[in-house]
Amino acid sequence: MDSSFDIVSKLDRQEVDNALNQAAKEVANRFDFRNVDAGIRWSGETIEIQANTAERANAVLDVLKDKLVKRQISLKAIDAGEPKLSGKVHKLSVSLKEGIAQEDAKKIGKIIREEGPKGIKAQIQGEELRVTSKKKDDLQQVITLLKGKDLDVALQFVNYR
Repeated sequence: MDSSFDIVSKLDRQEVDNALNQAAKEVANRFDFRNVDAGIRWSGETIEIQANTAERANAVLDVLKDKLVKRQISLKAIDAGEPKLSGKVHKLSVSLKEGIAQEDAKKIGKIIREEGPKGIKAQIQGEELRVTSKKKDDLQQVITLLKGKDLDVALQFVNYR
């Protein structure tokens, strides 16, 4: 019987929401954000940040990043744009990245084939990968191997059986 696990890239929406609420509270209370029109909120599926200068907007983004890291959410899971002037305020959009793109999935599969133990199979299934092997130790090696790589995507290893 083969053992397997799935490689996914998913976000805990509740944790992202908690991080956003904490960031909003900090921005509302911090002295350096007073009278600069600073704010952060959900705008559909993206997070919208605004402030009266590009620097202040980026400072709000830094507060959000800090809160995300404290909640174990990888910064690889967010894609922040550049602040753009909109009326009197600078707005910055932050989108959330979930799922493993085909290109990244192929890259991960290639790493597993070339650097992983022999006899490991990696199959792309939509936006995730299923890794199978006869030996559980080999699966552990693959997880360790991928954790050591600097990939552009936040990975989680789930459904280990």
